[in-house]
Amino acid sequence: MHVVFRESHGLEEAETPFDPGQDPADLVVLSFSDSDLGAFAAGWHRAAGALPALRLQNIVALKHPVSVDTYIENTLSGAKAILIRLIGGEAYWPYGLASIQDLARRRGIALAVLPADGRPDPALDALSTLPVSTLRRLSELCEAGGAVAAQAALAQLCIAAGLYAGPVPGNKRVPDMGFYDPDQGVIAAPPADGPFVLVSFYRSYLTAADTSPVDVLIRELRAAGFAACGVFAPSLKAAGFADWLRPWLDQAPPVAIVNATAFSARAEDGTTPFDMADCPVFQVALSTARRQDWALSDRGLSPADLAMHVVLPEVDGRMFAGLVSFKSPGKRDPDLQFSRFAHRADAARVAVVVGKIKAWHDLAVTAADNRRLALVLSNYPGRAHQLAHAVGMDALASTEALLADLAAAGYDVAAGTGLGAALMDARMDWPLADYLAALEGLPQALRDDLFAAWGGPADDPACTGGVFRFAALRRGNALIALQPERGDVVTRDGDYHDLARVPRHFYVAFYLWLRAQAPHALIHMGAHGTLEWLPGKSVALSGDCWPEALIGTLPVIYPFIVNDPDRHLACHLSFHRQRPRRGGAGQAAHWGADLGPSAAAFGAD
Repeated sequence: MHVVFRESHGLEEAETPFDPGQDPADLVVLSFSDSDLGAFAAGWHRAAGALPALRLQNIVALKHPVSVDTYIENTLSGAKAILIRLIGGEAYWPYGLASIQDLARRRGIALAVLPADGRPDPALDALSTLPVSTLRRLSELCEAGGAVAAQAALAQLCIAAGLYAGPVPGNKRVPDMGFYDPDQGVIAAPPADGPFVLVSFYRSYLTAADTSPVDVLIRELRAAGFAACGVFAPSLKAAGFADWLRPWLDQAPPVAIVNATAFSARAEDGTTPFDMADCPVFQVALSTARRQDWALSDRGLSPADLAMHVVLPEVDGRMFAGLVSFKSPGKRDPDLQFSRFAHRADAARVAVVVGKIKAWHDLAVTAADNRRLALVLSNYPGRAHQLAHAVGMDALASTEALLADLAAAGYDVAAGTGLGAALMDARMDWPLADYLAALEGLPQALRDDLFAAWGGPADDPACTGGVFRFAALRRGNALIALQPERGDVVTRDGDYHDLARVPRHFYVAFYLWLRAQAPHALIHMGAHGTLEWLPGKSVALSGDCWPEALIGTLPVIYPFIVNDPDRHLACHLSFHRQRPRRGGAGQAAHWGADLGPSAAAFGAD
């Protein structure tokens, strides 16, 4: 068959013809799961020549009918046994299943079509050419996971096809749940010394030897002074996992949890396995795209990755800490004629995540009277009489009340009155020379964009006499400041949410100056600000994205209203999701005044 193939790259999902370029072999395993394929590759190599030739292929590359036809002609036509493991049942790959079962019945090929969710599927049994008892044994071995079980499954497939396969020594079962060390594998208990961080991940990563992001995370956390280890399970919703984990969390309370699984972990009763842990839970994303796709994308994550690793985990109240890995092929295995896609940790992204975790931990362990806080008030909508405007909250009065509460809790801060009037007159200076020195720490690409858009910093109207002057004052260890305009006042209505508008020097100087004050946390009060609307990726930011470049790993706390009647709720929430996703903020919800009878108009109880 002569077919012209083309490649499709990027975060968009598209079906295009693809030819894996594999010669025929006695055994072929097809799966939607790279974890499955990784385990079978490890199992075949473990046999050290005791198994017939094997080919492995991800079904995702065979979704186009032309791809199926080509693969059958070039590879499957010479097989003695084929194992297919499906996610979602027959409807997810109907053409491929119909074509392969026809081939198997015509040529007497041993065909096992197995469900990937652990539940028997009579429809898939009917597509297979093997006895149900053999199918169940193969399913058990696939569910067990790991190299030993995969080798045993290949041996069982050989027997079904009349091929020789030697005995398979070793434990064929990886525990359903347990603790993990990058150097020791499965361990009996978490470490007992030092501030403890738990990294949760899928058991399938372990059974497929695909733990690079987890390994690098744990090692970097240890280098930062944490006693870190992993915990694995088939899913955070797996039966018995929460009950198994609970006594361990009680015995060794973590200072942070880093979650590398997808979706929400909320059970039917509304609880999650991490509820009893009195610590922040950070969500990280393991992108299914390649690094170059992410680097070239304005969005940062594919729609599926965004939903699985960001949106649904937000239901559990996790803080999104960023991206830690990409999925890419390794070198093509000449024996298997297969290039394995696996998670590859990104050292720079992991370092940012660990930096955020350490910053939040430093905040937690610093005595209250030594904690330095930066309170940034929004300047929206840019009118003096609406300073620190917020829907449903008097931001100035709330800031005064917050300072009073902090003082009562032992913080070295000073409450007072007349904050709005004070901010109109108070100024704090930062020399231009200090700004230029700090600017060297930003990526060259951002500096180039900044100077191209705004010229030199001395040209900024807010730079007078060689200094920037910020509307800011101190109340003890609390620094209170007004967020500057990101652009020109006359164009602020168009600039405020413009993801392409490079911020001016005065704005960049403000955040670099703020970080130079070494606060333990930043609290953004009032209407949402502009930091989260600066140029860069929509989510899963890089160091070249303005929000990350300016805020770094500084913990951000963002009070926001949850019952805004003045605009459509979906629109309101879309604005306020920018802050945790792009600004790395932990949100603290507040309620506005009682709406009374008018609440019924908005569907409120």
